[in-house]
Amino acid sequence: MSPETRATLKTVSIATLATALFKRGLRNQVIQDVRPLNPQAGTMVGEAYTLRYIPAREDLNTLAVFRDPTHPQRVAVDQCPEGAVLVMDSRKNPRAASAGGILVTRLMKRGAAGVVTDGGFRDSPEIGAMPFPAYHNRPSAPTNLTLHQALDINVPIGCGDVAVFPGDVVVGDAEGVIVIPAELADEVAAEAAEMTVFEDFVLEQVQGGRGVVGLYPLTDDQAKADFAAWRERTGR
Repeated sequence: MSPETRATLKTVSIATLATALFKRGLRNQVIQDVRPLNPQAGTMVGEAYTLRYIPAREDLNTLAVFRDPTHPQRVAVDQCPEGAVLVMDSRKNPRAASAGGILVTRLMKRGAAGVVTDGGFRDSPEIGAMPFPAYHNRPSAPTNLTLHQALDINVPIGCGDVAVFPGDVVVGDAEGVIVIPAELADEVAAEAAEMTVFEDFVLEQVQGGRGVVGLYPLTDDQAKADFAAWRERTGR
């Protein structure tokens, strides 16, 4: 992803991105049932770096496994590239944590762009106070070992019913998280930026009392002329 595309994606909403992807036949790109712990943390944009959990088995998931420096959860946190988003497949099961405050802090300090799980985080009040985009289903105090075994790093996963491939572009805002196929990121970002300009014009018109017929979508000749004049006046 180019720096220009990253910067553009920070200026558009996932709602607008969802429409741009829908135009391309992609209907299932918004990760379901995740929400931001800190909606004020800013827009999250980064390439996906993934971690896959499977159901835990009691003889393989004791606290002793965390002493292993090759434990996949720890390795994923320490290898997630700067500017990437760690996306975790926790099988939509928030009854045990996908991670906690210490590991999320480590991601933030290493320069990750954010973290997403379709499960839950422990230490969620502390994570919610951090200036770092983090998304989960709900708070979950139990350690991941009670239900989850970290297994695969940077492989295709499912997160919140969405296929996530390593390198896909992940965008999150106060409303949720969307996944953009890597090869579409540039064109979708550019289109979404144009859509945002138009939607800002429409919102201003509607706030002023104008009706939406002929305006949204833009089919009325007068509305088209007004939009062109608005763009010239605002420099957008």
